[in-house]
Amino acid sequence: MPRCWPSFRSRSNKEAGGSTKPGKQPDSGSSAAGSTIETETTTEPKTKTDTNEGEKKADKTDDKTGDKTDDKTDEKTDEKTDEEKDEKKDGDDADKEKEKPKLVGSIAEAKNIYKGAADEEGNWTWTEKYPDGAEEAAENEETATYAVVVRNQKSNDSRKKLEAHSIIVQSPQVRAALAEVMAEYPGVACELSRLEFEKPFKPFVHRWNEFTKYVEKPDLDETTKEHMKLLHKILDYEIGDTVKAFHDYVKNGVVCYKDLWMIFQPGNVVVSAHMGPLSAFECAETEYMKNNCGNFLQVRCDCVDYGGKEFGRFQEAINIPQFTGTKKITGLKVYPLLFHEDKEALTAKLVKRGEVFEKLAGHHYKQYSGKAMTWNREGNEVECQITGRIIVDIDSFNRFSPFRVRYLNDFNANDLERFSKHKEQLGLADSTFVLPPYYQMLCRSRTRGYSLKFKKWLDFFVEQISEVVWNSTAFERLVLPPDQKELIMSFSESQLAGSKFDDVIQGKGKGIICLLSGPPGVGKTLTAEAVAENLRVPLHTLSSGDLGSDPWEVERELSSILELVARWNAILLLDECDVFLEARSTHELERNKIVSIFLRTLEYYEGIMFMTTNRVDDIDAAFQSRIHVSIEYPDLTSASRRTIWANFLQGSTMPSSLTDRDVAELAELKLNGRQIKNVLKTAQLLAARKKSETLDRKYIETVLIIEKKRPGAPQQMMHYL
Repeated sequence: MPRCWPSFRSRSNKEAGGSTKPGKQPDSGSSAAGSTIETETTTEPKTKTDTNEGEKKADKTDDKTGDKTDDKTDEKTDEKTDEEKDEKKDGDDADKEKEKPKLVGSIAEAKNIYKGAADEEGNWTWTEKYPDGAEEAAENEETATYAVVVRNQKSNDSRKKLEAHSIIVQSPQVRAALAEVMAEYPGVACELSRLEFEKPFKPFVHRWNEFTKYVEKPDLDETTKEHMKLLHKILDYEIGDTVKAFHDYVKNGVVCYKDLWMIFQPGNVVVSAHMGPLSAFECAETEYMKNNCGNFLQVRCDCVDYGGKEFGRFQEAINIPQFTGTKKITGLKVYPLLFHEDKEALTAKLVKRGEVFEKLAGHHYKQYSGKAMTWNREGNEVECQITGRIIVDIDSFNRFSPFRVRYLNDFNANDLERFSKHKEQLGLADSTFVLPPYYQMLCRSRTRGYSLKFKKWLDFFVEQISEVVWNSTAFERLVLPPDQKELIMSFSESQLAGSKFDDVIQGKGKGIICLLSGPPGVGKTLTAEAVAENLRVPLHTLSSGDLGSDPWEVERELSSILELVARWNAILLLDECDVFLEARSTHELERNKIVSIFLRTLEYYEGIMFMTTNRVDDIDAAFQSRIHVSIEYPDLTSASRRTIWANFLQGSTMPSSLTDRDVAELAELKLNGRQIKNVLKTAQLLAARKKSETLDRKYIETVLIIEKKRPGAPQQMMHYL
């Protein structure tokens, strides 16, 4: 019975194998009747025609063969179809592997390329060509068995044919011995399995005596002794002449430029008048260098400095210019302490100065007289002469000054170990920091702070800093009614002691603002100065020139000054405050901004502020509620002027011959306190010019005669004269 085969469905070019790549056979599909399908078809109608013809041929074949052959044919066809599918799959996988791009860095191998030859201009590139004439490495497993490896090169010395370029120490015994000889020598790590020293072998030159003594130890084992003698023999040949020259320099106190590095052993103390008086430093390293000014040896050395929070090391670079012949060692810009003619006295002096430097850590109110250092726009140091009160405060210098900050390095492990031993000897707690005498000797000769008189951030010399000499009688000599003096002193003392009174809003209104108003010369400014002297606190005077004119500048400077005053526990004096606190108007917006800034800033000020003015009516009304105490200074009475005359005469450096009657008559002149002071000062200068031993009344009257010619002189003065 004939079997009915399903007709082939029409397929697209892609399904029929039209997209099959050349050289690959497409899948035959249902090929039980031995029909074939073209691998390249162009149009769909042609595909349908071929399919129909295949169906007809298949039907005829089925009729001829019969049912028995159908089963066998089906089995063979199925096997053939499976094989063709497997072959096709394998072929596709192989093609995909060939066509798959290689990822960057995917091959687990190393590719060697080599430096190519340079052209005429010296340019070169990398190439795959192996370099010609390349020899096998000289250091290998065999050389690793030797205690010492010496790398030799041709010598420029007429006394030697070869000289060592470098020496490699491989012996464990020698490395252990050098760990003791080279202890704390910078740059030498004897724990390495391969210890290398390069010419000119500076560590051995500086530690030659220690090295020789170790070799001569009688208790060394045979291996160590043999290896150390071997190294000593090699080095004696290489640097024996250098060591002899070094000892000769030390003996005679002179040195030549090319051997200058020999006298600077890392870790030793050197002295120099670098950026101030003679100071001590710890030598770190030396290096021959060159710039536009010529050749020089740069000595890098450390000093101990304070960074505002903690102590640390700061490295200075001191240059020694090249010189011809030999030069006396003590004549160099920097030289070892052991060459100083009186090193014991110098050491004691430096340690004492270091104690003062250590005590100045933090912020301190001091007196200063002498030169100080400031900086110009290019950052170069400029000397200036300073006298008066100063605040030593490195932390505030770093935060508020326009000059560069000195960033410090941390102390190393050896330093910390010395600190611990020193504290154990003193029996101090671990949290307490104390500099040992060695580090006090290395302390810097300068410290930074603020001059209250000149209103500048400066670098002060420690030796010029002294304690403040307080004027304990200033407040007593202040000519004011007793009740006013008592009021001023009471709120000043309580505020500095830390008043607990607070506003509804925390941190607001904690300060005390006192307004002193009255005519010129009646003691307004003197009141603030006398209170500061009596309480022994700094007085920071603020004027319009210190804050600028732009609102943003005023706000920035005012905020900084108020923060500093609070930190220093100082009294702030705002002299002629009407410049800033004048009543606001509708047509001066810039001034209104400044007044608003003062109103907002003073609200949160926590210290004591004295404001003086002789135009109290011009002050903005909003300030009236912010003023805690307002004191009006009337014109001086005859009794007040008499007290002022007596106070100035008593404080004069020249004895006075004036009687009480003379003082009473002079007190009738309507002069303010500042005018009285000026008259007495001028009269004293006139008396000194006449070589008089006392200040007589005639000199005062001479000055008054001159004063009457001045415009605006009081009528009482003319009537008196």
